[in-house]
Amino acid sequence: MSEYPQASDDADVEAVSPAELAARLRAGDAVSVLDVRNRAEADEWPLSGETITTFHVPYYRFVEASVNDSVAELAEEVRDALDEPVLVICGRGEASAFVAEQLVAAGVEAANLAEGMRGWARVYHAVDLEPVDGVTVRQYQRPSSGCLAYLVVSGEEALVVDPLRAFADRYVEDARELGAELVAAVDTHVHADHVSGVRTLRDRVGAEVLLPAGATERGLDFDASLLRAGDTLSVGEATLDAVALPGHTTEQLGLRLDEMLMGGDTVFLESVARPDLEHGDEGAPEAARRLFDTLSSVDDGTLVAPAHFSTARPDDSGAYAARMGDLRERLGALSLDRETFVEYVLDEMPPRPANYEEIIAVNLGLDAVGDEESFELELGPNNCAATVDAD
Repeated sequence: MSEYPQASDDADVEAVSPAELAARLRAGDAVSVLDVRNRAEADEWPLSGETITTFHVPYYRFVEASVNDSVAELAEEVRDALDEPVLVICGRGEASAFVAEQLVAAGVEAANLAEGMRGWARVYHAVDLEPVDGVTVRQYQRPSSGCLAYLVVSGEEALVVDPLRAFADRYVEDARELGAELVAAVDTHVHADHVSGVRTLRDRVGAEVLLPAGATERGLDFDASLLRAGDTLSVGEATLDAVALPGHTTEQLGLRLDEMLMGGDTVFLESVARPDLEHGDEGAPEAARRLFDTLSSVDDGTLVAPAHFSTARPDDSGAYAARMGDLRERLGALSLDRETFVEYVLDEMPPRPANYEEIIAVNLGLDAVGDEESFELELGPNNCAATVDAD
């Protein structure tokens, strides 16, 4: 039985699916959000985007108002703070359904986010990047956490870069729709924000698992093929070159396909990677220096395809990618000298990703979790970036 009062069976409240919300945000539509979760949940994991305006009123206030016949007063607060229509959100879509009904009854144009933020976490959108010498590169976007993954298809073979366990079947299905079989799954580094899908893909379709060789020094505890800088990977007729990109982690590699660099957590469209998840605050300054050196080594013409996005808008094709030269013009951090860069990156970093130590242990094979626990572990925002916004 639900712990929340239920919306009436005859309530005329629109239910907006998470996929529909994602499409609106990709289109640049303005969205007014009423978040009725408790303050800690709302602050820890907001529904974020540059076209979103959010107002917070905890659910219990609407329960009290419904008992005291004062919903109209709360409705006025919402009208004063947000443009209509208002999208009401909560964790699972139950409390928000009740609140949306109360607002509609009070004359506010309101809708409910079906399945709430957990439904939002299951949204996974894909867009094809510009082909590289006939090679298809598909970018997968998870707006709830900002995670990006890549499917590279050439001829009858495909590999996936930075796959998420929660969407392992999606990569296999898409590869087959493109006439290919998934033969390899690659992680650019030991992820701290999501559970990797590389071993799931090995178990389901026999994909070769490839990890940076440096992962062994971090305690890697399962069999994998090890990649080193300078190694090449073949998929169909395509060749990808492994490139060292230390900074976010010591072992991180990127995969270069012609001018495109699938760069993991190095630089994003609105920020640079955080350097403190491997060795904590004590090791962060030296990691930030390595990150500076890595960024300085990437030439302006490189098309950076990152492993994360945050509030940045995609390009006209719907993809999150940019030339390094454009990023140097856009991001103030990339114009700084080495030590100033270190100070800038370390200043006021966001909280570390939720459950990051346990997620790292799972991704190293030191711990094991089921599918549902895996999904719960990674719920939350993208916190793999330093708080360094584009100018």
